[in-house]
Parts: sequence; structure tokens; C-alpha cells
Amino acid sequence: MTAKPYAVLKIDEMTRLSDIGGIERFYRIQIKTKGGVVRTADVSEKEFAPQKVAPILAAIAADADSIMAL
Repeated sequence: MTAKPYAVLKIDEMTRLSDIGGIERFYRIQIKTKGGVVRTADVSEKEFAPQKVAPILAAIAADADSIMAL
């Protein structure tokens, strides 16, 4: 098993008004990359599952560390 390129620092459950009316729930996930960059990603309630979130967070971490290497 390979190590993740990030560590999850915090997960907040949030709500907001939907564009079509009503309330929608989403999750704000804060990560710290191996390079030390702290990033935040907002994930919808339907996408909030380990198998769906992991590739999103890995891509964010890779992009942030690549930019820091410039």
C-alpha cells in the first residue's frame, strides 16, 4: 500500500441555500500535502465517500506540490 500524498486535517459538514431552493449539505475538507501546503476542497454530500473523495484530494495535493516546486 502506498502512502497518501496528503493528510486530512479537518472535515466540516456545512449547509447552504441551493440555487433551486431548499438547503444542500456539503463537506469542507482541509488537507496538508507532503510538501506542507494546506488546501481546502468542498465536496457534495453525494460525493462524500472514501472511494470518490480520495482521487479528488490526491489530485489537489499533486497540483499544489507541483506549483510549490516551480
